[in-house]
Amino acid sequence: MNDHELAAGLAARAGDLLLTVRTELADAAASERKDAGDKRSHDFLMAELARLRSGDAVLSEEGADDPARLTSDRVWIVDPLDGTREFSEPGRDDWAVHVALWAGGTLAAGAVALPAQGVTLATPDVSAPPPAAAQPRIVVSRTRPPALALTVRDALNGTLVEMGSAGAKVAAVVQGRADVYVHAGGQYEWDNAAPAAVAVAAGLHTSRIDGSPLRYNNPDPRLPDILVCRPELADAVLSAISAC
Repeated sequence: MNDHELAAGLAARAGDLLLTVRTELADAAASERKDAGDKRSHDFLMAELARLRSGDAVLSEEGADDPARLTSDRVWIVDPLDGTREFSEPGRDDWAVHVALWAGGTLAAGAVALPAQGVTLATPDVSAPPPAAAQPRIVVSRTRPPALALTVRDALNGTLVEMGSAGAKVAAVVQGRADVYVHAGGQYEWDNAAPAAVAVAAGLHTSRIDGSPLRYNNPDPRLPDILVCRPELADAVLSAISAC
């Protein structure tokens, strides 16, 4: 099994596990569903990576950060449950599982599973999105749209699309349900490594909001901002951001 296949399989299987947790705890408190989902997905991913890629390091949102990863040539960057709030709310499908591999100084493989949508997007073969809408659609948090996204919307004469997790937002751009995802409110590497890998495979633009490259496996895993968009919109979006 190559790394692409492993990323896709692990993300999808963790997603199936999360759907089971959701069903088992349908009558439990939302906090209990969140905690159980985070733990069971994390435990599954760590066990499988230890079994199948025992020589690799792992950086997980739910695990202790082992500094040994900084000298490793291969590091799996995972978010066992991206969008815990949405996962805890019955009927919502905008949550995800992220599994990415950093190797040789770059993202070498990645998968974003959207379990409640029955979809897993995975490298190396990701379809390019269909033609863009007449008005660019900027995907934002449903609870706290950042001011930067509002600036981009106004500059592009676009519209806002509200959605939950970062993985679901990037997936929406990949799937053609949105055109721009711009975020500057604080993230970590596990929030966007797998989504960025999938976006690149789909031919999308990915960068920091100043246009610089996204870099992973840093000593500090904070990666506070990201831009994912159709390549033909990148210059206009970056120009709008620089004018802020």
